[in-house]
Amino acid sequence: MLPESLTRLVQLLSRLPGVGEKTAQRFALHLISTGDDLAARLGAELSQLAARVQPCARCGNIAELTDDGPATCAVCRDTRREPELLCVVARVQDLLAVERSGAMRGRYFVLGKLLSPLDGVGPSELPLAELKRRIIEDGVKEVLVATPPSVDGEATALLLSRELGDQVRLTRIASGVPHGGDLEFADRITLGRAIDGRRNLD
Repeated sequence: MLPESLTRLVQLLSRLPGVGEKTAQRFALHLISTGDDLAARLGAELSQLAARVQPCARCGNIAELTDDGPATCAVCRDTRREPELLCVVARVQDLLAVERSGAMRGRYFVLGKLLSPLDGVGPSELPLAELKRRIIEDGVKEVLVATPPSVDGEATALLLSRELGDQVRLTRIASGVPHGGDLEFADRITLGRAIDGRRNLD
């Protein structure tokens, strides 16, 4: 039913996370039916994206490439950050989520993936050497492991504990009942961790 070029665009858009075929088709039809130059501007930005945005040379976060040398993200350039505290996350999306909380005043290190033997990701595929070098160079005293509370996330946290436990203080993000949530809807693992991680009432 659709022209071939539009069909190719729908197929490409549907490969984006959270975008199904119907949503991709709606996006594509909107781009060709809108009266402004949205499609042209979007195409121009996408064509330059890979050349302008690259992983931060220090932490793996997203960063804008400049003429001054390797790409460095805003967090790594922020001199108000605490260099002794390093938060290790799996993905840039996790970094952004932690940053939105406003509770993290240190810096970050993005692993890029989680330990997952079933998917062929072993310890040698993780940037452990780079992480250890970063710890030494920045004089890191505490590493906050903020991997997700999944099987792969817990396995990665355990590996980091084994690899780094004798170098720095290792801490793990707590997991428990979400703010505003009802206990009756919490699964037993989440509720169990909330109880294990209990603290004194101030």
